[in-house]
Amino acid sequence: MSPTRSRFVQIHRSDDDNSTIGRNFKLFLLVLYLLNGEKFKHQEDLCSKKPLGPESLLLRGARLKNTKEIFGVAVYTGMETKMALNYKSKSQKRSAVEKSMNTFLIIYLIILIAEAIISTILKYSWQAEEKWDEPWYNQKTEHQRNSSKILRFISDFLAFLVLYNFIIPISLYVTVEMQKFLGSFFIGWDLDLYHEESDQKAQVNTSDLNEELGQVEYVFTDKTGTLTENEMQFRECSINGIKYQESNGRLVSEGPTPDSSEGPFYRNSLSHLNNLSHLTTSSSFGTSLENEIELIKKHDLFFKAVSLCHTVQISNVQTDGIGDGPWQSSLAPSQLEYYASSPDEKALVEAAARIGIVFIGNSEDTMEVKTLGKLERYKLLHVLEFDSDRRRMSVIVQAPSGEKFLFAKGAESSVLPKCIGGEIETTRIHVDEFALKGLRTLCIAYRQLTSKEYEDIDRRLFEARTALQQREEKLADVFQFIEKDLVLLGATAVEDRLQDKVPETIEALRMAGIKVWVLTGDKHETAVSVSLSCGHFHRTMNILELTNQKSDSECAEQLRQLARRIEEDHVIQHGLVVDGTSLSLALREHEKLFMDVCRNCSAVLCCRMAPLQKAKVIRLIKISPEKPITLAVGDGANDVSMIQEAHVGIGIMGKEGRQAARNSDYAIARFKFLSKLLFVHGHFYYIRIATLVQYFFYKNVCFITPQFLYQFYCLFSQQTLYDSVYLTLYNICFTSLPILVYSLLEQHIDPHILQNKPTLYRDISKNRQLSIKTFLYWTILGFSHAFIFFFGSCFLMGKDISLLGNGQMFGNWTFGTLVFTVMVITVTVKMALETHFWTWINHFVTWGSIIFYFVFSFFYGGILWPFLGSQNMYFVFIQLLSSGSAWFAIILMVVTCLFLDIVKKVFDRQLHPTNTEKAQLIKTNSSVKCLDSMCCFSEGEATCASVGRMLERVIGRCSPTHVSRLWSASDPFYTNDRSILTLSTMESSTC
Repeated sequence: MSPTRSRFVQIHRSDDDNSTIGRNFKLFLLVLYLLNGEKFKHQEDLCSKKPLGPESLLLRGARLKNTKEIFGVAVYTGMETKMALNYKSKSQKRSAVEKSMNTFLIIYLIILIAEAIISTILKYSWQAEEKWDEPWYNQKTEHQRNSSKILRFISDFLAFLVLYNFIIPISLYVTVEMQKFLGSFFIGWDLDLYHEESDQKAQVNTSDLNEELGQVEYVFTDKTGTLTENEMQFRECSINGIKYQESNGRLVSEGPTPDSSEGPFYRNSLSHLNNLSHLTTSSSFGTSLENEIELIKKHDLFFKAVSLCHTVQISNVQTDGIGDGPWQSSLAPSQLEYYASSPDEKALVEAAARIGIVFIGNSEDTMEVKTLGKLERYKLLHVLEFDSDRRRMSVIVQAPSGEKFLFAKGAESSVLPKCIGGEIETTRIHVDEFALKGLRTLCIAYRQLTSKEYEDIDRRLFEARTALQQREEKLADVFQFIEKDLVLLGATAVEDRLQDKVPETIEALRMAGIKVWVLTGDKHETAVSVSLSCGHFHRTMNILELTNQKSDSECAEQLRQLARRIEEDHVIQHGLVVDGTSLSLALREHEKLFMDVCRNCSAVLCCRMAPLQKAKVIRLIKISPEKPITLAVGDGANDVSMIQEAHVGIGIMGKEGRQAARNSDYAIARFKFLSKLLFVHGHFYYIRIATLVQYFFYKNVCFITPQFLYQFYCLFSQQTLYDSVYLTLYNICFTSLPILVYSLLEQHIDPHILQNKPTLYRDISKNRQLSIKTFLYWTILGFSHAFIFFFGSCFLMGKDISLLGNGQMFGNWTFGTLVFTVMVITVTVKMALETHFWTWINHFVTWGSIIFYFVFSFFYGGILWPFLGSQNMYFVFIQLLSSGSAWFAIILMVVTCLFLDIVKKVFDRQLHPTNTEKAQLIKTNSSVKCLDSMCCFSEGEATCASVGRMLERVIGRCSPTHVSRLWSASDPFYTNDRSILTLSTMESSTC
C-alpha cells in the first residue's frame, strides 16, 4: 500500500471522537481521493494555506465528474464552495394523486368499518329471537354458550372486517407503482425529446412524479443555460472609459478617444497600439505619445487581468508557435482549446487570445501567458474563489518583474463599490448600456500590492484557512479585507443567445394557465432585456419594479403602491421585476403583501438572485394558501437548491456540468421540450393514473358490496358469497391487466392536438379528475352496479323454480358464481368504454381477460384437483352455463349496468362538453365532427337531438383508426410526430 493511500486509511479509521460530522468528512475525503485516482502530491494539500477543494480537484487535472454529487452532497463547483449538507431526498415528495389516494383510502376504510359494525349489530339483533339464536340445524357448543358476549362481539366484528376487507384495494398501490415505473420509459423513448446536436435524450430520475407533470401551476426557470444557449460570445468591452466592439479580431472604438476630436478609430488588437513608431504627436489620432503609451498599458493590463483571473484549463495540445511573431493571434483558436466551469470565463480568455494576450496554460503554481511572442510566467500566489455572497473572484499573482498584483472580476454591483480609481462613472454608464442590449457584464479591477501588504494578506489567509472553527466566516472577512482599494480597469460584455423556440414555449405555458417566473443572477437591465426578447414580458405589459429598496418601511410602501396600481389598472397585464436585495426585505416582514402583488402579475422576474434566494421564493409559493404545484428548471449547480425545493425539478443537460440533471426528477436537453413534457406526457400520465385510481375503487365496490348484501340472506353468519380462489384472483388475474394496459397506453386526445392547444391543460388542473365529485360518481356507480348484480341474480333465482332442464335447483355457490361472472364481465367492459385509444394490446388484454376467466373456471370447476382439500366449485360453473336462462340473465344485467352509464356520458357530452371533449371532435371529409370516445354528431346539431340518434352513434363509435389528423405541417413546436406514443396510424375517413 502506498504511503498516501495508507495515510488516508489511517485518517478514515482514526475516529477517536464519535462525531458524525467528523466521520462523514473523513469518509468524504477518502472517496474524493479514490475517485481522483491520483496521489495527493503534498500532505499540506489537505491543511495548507491552499486547501484542495472540489474546484481544485476538478480544475487541476483531476477531472472528477462525480465530485459534485457524493452521498447526496451537492458541491457548487465554481459557484458555491459550500457543501449542501441539507440534501432533500426526492423520495420525500408526495404527489397530489398520492394524497388523493390516501384520502379515498380513508373514506373506504370508514365504509369498511361501518359495514362491519352494521353487520355485527344486525347479527345480534337478529339473534335476539331465540329461534334464530340457536336454530335446530346449527346448535351451539357448550363453549360457545359460556363465552363472554363482549368477546363474541369483538370476534364477530373482526370476522366481518376480514370478510369485507377486499373493499380496500391493496393491489392498487402495486399497480400504481408498476404504471409509474413502466410509464416513465415513454419519456426516454420519445424521439421529439431527443436532441440530435448533443445526442441527448430525455432522462427520468424518478418515476414517482409522472402525474405531477400534468398539474403544474408555476414554472420557475433560470435564465443562463436554460432559456439561453450558454454559448458566450465576446461582443464589447469598456477599457479606461472607452467603449470597444470586437470585429474580426480587431477592437473597434464606438466613439472618439478622450483626447481625440476625430471620429471612430480602429485598432488591430494591440499590435497596432504597440507599433510605437507611428505614435507621434502628429499622428492621425491626434494624441500625444505619452497618452498613447498610457493607453497601451491600460489595454495591456486589462487583457492580462482577463487572461490571469480565471480557473480555465487548457487541453494538452502543441502550443509552440502560438502568439509568435507580430501578434499572430489567428493561430490561437485553432490550436488551443480551453475548458472552464463557467462559459463566461472561457469566452473572455478566448477573446484575450484573439486580441493578442494568449493564456497557454499553467503548471504547478505558475500561469503562462504569451505577449508579442514573449513568454511571461506569473506565479499564482492565491485564488480567492467566487461565491454567491461576494459575487466576484480574485487572484493574487507575482509578475516576472517581481511585482505583486491582485486582479478581481465580478458583477458591477460588487466590484465598483470597492474601486477608488479608474473611470468608475463612465464604466457604470457603459455597463448599463451593455445590459440594455441583453449582454452579460463583468467588471475588471486590480490592485498593486507592496511586499508588506502581501505579507499581511498571506498571513491572514493562512490563519483563516487553517482555522478549526468558523472557517467560512473568517475567510469571508479576509476576502473583504483584501478586495478593497481597487483601481477599475474596465468591463466586459458577452452575448448569450436564446435557445430555439423559447418564446413559443413560454407563450404556450401562459396559455395553459401556468405562471412563469424567471429567477436569475444577472443585473436588472440584462434580465429585463432578455425577458422581453424571450416573450416572458410583452411590450404592451405594464412593468412594475420593486428594486433598490433600502429599508423595510420603504419596501412596504413600494409594495402598497404597486398593489394600488394593479387595482387601478386591473384590465392590463402586469409584469413584476424584483431584485435580490428588495426580495430579502419583502420576505422578511411583508410576505403576504408581496404575494398579493405577485399573484396579480402575469409574469415575475427576479434578478440578482443568490441560489438560496431562488429556493426561498419557490418555498414561499409552495406554502401559500392555494398550495400550487411548482416546477423548477435549471442547468447549473447553482440551480440545484431550487430544483430540489420545487415539487417537480427539471434539469437542463447543458454546458455547466450535470449537477442539475443529476439532482432533478427529469432531465431534458432544451427548454422547448418542456412543452411536450407537460402538455402531452403530463396530460396523459395524469388522465391515466386518475382513471386507474377511480376504477380500482369502483371495481372493489362492485366486488364486496354483494358480499355485504348477501349477509342479509344468511343471518349474518359470515358465509362468503364467492369461492376463496375467486376472492384471490379477482384483483390479481381477472381484472388487473385491462386497467394496467390502459394506464400505460391510453391517449384520449392525439398528442399533436394537446401540444397545439395548450388551453386543454387547464381541464386537468387543480387535480380535477380526482376531485370528491368525481370520486363520489365512481363510488355511487360501483354501488349501483353491485345492487344490480346481486338483486338481479336474486330476482332470477329468488323464486322456487327450476332453471335447469333436469329439474335441479341452483345452489349457494351457483348463485355466487353468477354474481361473480356478471361482475367480471361488467367491470371489464366498463374499462373498454373508458378506453379511447385501441391497440392490439388493449384488445388482447380486455377480451382475453374475459376469455381467461371462463377458461379458468371451466378447468377449476371441471376437474377434481387432488391437492385441494375441499372443492365446493366442482361442476358449478359448467352447470351454470348450461342454463339458457343464466346466459340471458348475464347479458341482461351487463347491458342494464352499462346502459345508464352510457346514456349519462352521451347527455353530458351533448349538453355540457368540456374543452377536452370538444377537442376530441375532429373534422372529417363529410363535414361531420367525430367524437372518438363516445359519440358522433353533425356540426351545429341541436343539443336536444333524439336519444335514438345518439345511441346509434354510440354503437358505431369512432375508432382512432378512422380519425383524421387536423394539425398542419406548420406545427409551431414540431413539424412531425416521431413519438413512440403514437402506436397506431390514423387515416382520414368519415365517421
